[in-house]
Order: sequence, then structure tokens, then C-alpha cells
Amino acid sequence: MDINIFQNIWFLIIGFLLTVYSILDGFDLGIASLMPVLTKNEKEQKQVMDSIWPVWDGNEVWLITGGAALFAAFPFAYATVFSGFYLALMLVLFALIFRAVSMEFWYYDEKRKKLWAWAFTIGSLLPSLLFGVALGNIIYGIPIDLNMNFTGSFFTLLRPFPLFIGLLGLSAILLQGCTWAAYKIEGDVAKRAKAMINKIILASVFFFILAIVLTIGLLPSIVSNLFGWIGALFYAIALSYVYVCNRDNKPFNAFIGSSVSFVSLWIMAGAALYPNLVRATIEAYNLTIFNASSTALTLKIMFIIALIGMPIVIAYTVYVYRVFKGKVS
Repeated sequence: MDINIFQNIWFLIIGFLLTVYSILDGFDLGIASLMPVLTKNEKEQKQVMDSIWPVWDGNEVWLITGGAALFAAFPFAYATVFSGFYLALMLVLFALIFRAVSMEFWYYDEKRKKLWAWAFTIGSLLPSLLFGVALGNIIYGIPIDLNMNFTGSFFTLLRPFPLFIGLLGLSAILLQGCTWAAYKIEGDVAKRAKAMINKIILASVFFFILAIVLTIGLLPSIVSNLFGWIGALFYAIALSYVYVCNRDNKPFNAFIGSSVSFVSLWIMAGAALYPNLVRATIEAYNLTIFNASSTALTLKIMFIIALIGMPIVIAYTVYVYRVFKGKVS
């Protein structure tokens, strides 16, 4: 099989892995970020913790798998991104570690529950914002030299376009967490989540329109991409569906609608990037699926491994969610 086919397949596989991660870890990051406003006491905090406790670590496997796939399939893009975003990625890594630790201590350290609850929220909120900022930089373009080295600084990553993409991503994660709380938890937490969903939808619409306007103004070359507009249309429909389901008291359907909105955002991101993996400020230095990939043999062997391993991971994920289905009272 031609190497170009494998390069395209791996672009789609990595997109799939990151999309699944966004949907699954999105709700536990989102509900943790919103915990101070969704809960009023320790009992309600325990409801929030219990709603994600059996699945949150399994959800993060999809992020690790996506990173590993990027490393193996497109090592030059991996090296550029991880060296260029080093400080930001270290912040994300420490936040995720601190988040995991804070969950464990919240259950067992009775004297400092408030401290661990806030650590849990901050450790979830920070990566929820920075993931989108990183994606915004990749779409907008970062300074790269002829040798694929990042030549900017940490503050290069904090330009307006990536920051607004980060806020759009954060609103999507908060919506995912809020719909999960309304679906999975009973009592006052669910009522507060239901009341909050429409406010988050409004914020999502605002940042989405702003992102569209900025894209038209700053990146006119990608505006004509049909798949991007199809993704935008599906995103608008998905948000409308979440609104209707929330109004009609159908929390599971609202959660599905929120998940579809995440898929739509990734379709737009993929359309904006393809065939690039990392857009450079100088177009000739763009890292694409063609100049940043591994050899044909590596891509082929990885593809065979993926055909064997991914169904197992998917089956395990489905099994875990079936075992722990039901509401948290």
C-alpha cells in the first residue's frame, strides 16, 4: 500500500483518538472545574467525585494513546510540538498529576477536604484551558525554522487567536461536564447543572462566533474548506439539540448532543489543519503528514497493531461504562 495512504490513515486515527479523549475526559474535567458552583457541601462533592471515580483514569488512556500514536507516526511533529510547548505541557502534566493526587486525598484526608477540593478543581481547569490554547497555536501557526525547531517563547503561545480557541475549548469541556452532572447525579447537583447548561451554551455560541470571525480575518486560506463549514453546521445543530433536550428534561440526550458538538469541533480543527500537522508562520516550513511522518514500514506495522489493539480498548471502555451505569444518589 502506498505510504500516502498510511499517512492519511494515521491522521484520521490520531484525530479519532483525540476526539474520543475529548468526549470521555471532557466530562470529568468539566464537572471537576465546575465543582465549586455545582456543590454546596461535602455530600454533594462526594456525588461529583463518585460520578467520575470509576472511569476518569481509563478516560486519560485515550490521551496517552493519542500522544504515543503521534510520536510513532509523526515523530518530527511530536518533537517540534513537545519542545516548543514544553513549559505549557509541563503545566498540563503537573496539573493532571495534582488532580489525580487531590482526588485520592479528598477521600481520605478528612482535615483538608476543602484544600483538596480546590486542588482538584484547579488541576482540572488549567488543562481544560491549555489544551485548546495549544490547538489554537497549531492551527494559527507557530514560528518554526528550516530544521523544524520552534523559535518562539512561552509568550508566543499566548496570542489572541489561540487564547480564544482555548476559551472555546474550555466552554465545550464545561458543557460536557455540566450535561454529565445533570444526567449522572440526582438531587440538587443535577438541578444546578440543568440551570447552568443554557448559560454555558450562550458562552459557547459567543466564543464560536468570535472564533469564526477571527478565522475569516486571520486565516482566509482555510475559510473555503467545505468540511470546516460542515463541522460548523453540525456544531450549531448539536448546541441547539442540547438546549432543547435540557428544556425537555432529557439529560442523557443533552449529554449525547454535547458529545456530538465535540466531534464537530474536531472536524473543524482537522479541516483547518489538513494536510498540516503543525502550521508554521512561514508556510514553507509547515509540518505536514508527508514531511513529518515515519517510514512506510513503521506506519504499516503500527496500523496492524492498531487493528488488533483498538477494538480491545473500545470493548474494555464499553464494558466499564456498562458496569458502572446508573445514577449517583
